[in-house]
Amino acid sequence: MEHLIQHFRKDEQPFIEQVVGWQHEVEDRYAPKLTDFLDPRQRFIVASIIGQYDTLKIASAGLFEDAERQRMLIYPTYFEPLEEDFQLTVFTIQYPVKFVQLRHPDVLGALLSLGLDRGKFGDIRVNDHLVQFVVANEIAEYVRLHLTGIGKVNVHVESIKETEPLLQNEEEWLEESHTVSSMRLDVIISTILKISRQKAQALITGKKVRINWTERDTVAFELQEGDILSVRGSGRIKIMMTEGRTKKDKIRLQIGRLTQKS
Repeated sequence: MEHLIQHFRKDEQPFIEQVVGWQHEVEDRYAPKLTDFLDPRQRFIVASIIGQYDTLKIASAGLFEDAERQRMLIYPTYFEPLEEDFQLTVFTIQYPVKFVQLRHPDVLGALLSLGLDRGKFGDIRVNDHLVQFVVANEIAEYVRLHLTGIGKVNVHVESIKETEPLLQNEEEWLEESHTVSSMRLDVIISTILKISRQKAQALITGKKVRINWTERDTVAFELQEGDILSVRGSGRIKIMMTEGRTKKDKIRLQIGRLTQKS
């Protein structure tokens, strides 16, 4: 385990300890453990740690296709997970679309203002006339009763019947390959966005860069596989794979870049 932990960041230690706790819990109780909603980096960490044990398996679900946030199930090999084991509820929001357009941040803000932990709800999907979002079953009733307004808009929340279609993702990750001299944040941003190192550093120190949903202002921050990087005004980038080094000791990097499907 010590050898494994070296690969992760210092500020990821508390989460790693939590995952190790889950692993012990499943082994001791010999019963599955369901997590809250985890982002891709957190799921990567869970997979790295649990993947070392032959006696345990993992599965994840977020209901939407390509869901970014998913609950994970850590379970003994005898167990066969079913969709209902993930305990997910999808809600749709009814609101007067003629007069107002709800956006993703509006919905996220409203859910957080109910006092909900971010780990208790998953993806929020929005299109011109519809909002859908996924929550953990244990808070579904609370959300249904208390989410009555978003901003100045009165809304009505109801759970989706199984026959209703879920919103498709309007986003698409385009894969690109780059060669970089290091995995430093300023180097990666400068290479991918084709801007100078100085400009990249100014974006970082100007608090315009988030990694895995956390603001980072250190230019020498080291990126790793599974990280999702968002640069204000330039969309999002997923670090998919680092593939060895070139003859000149450069790192081959596979990234995904988010575009809107037209």
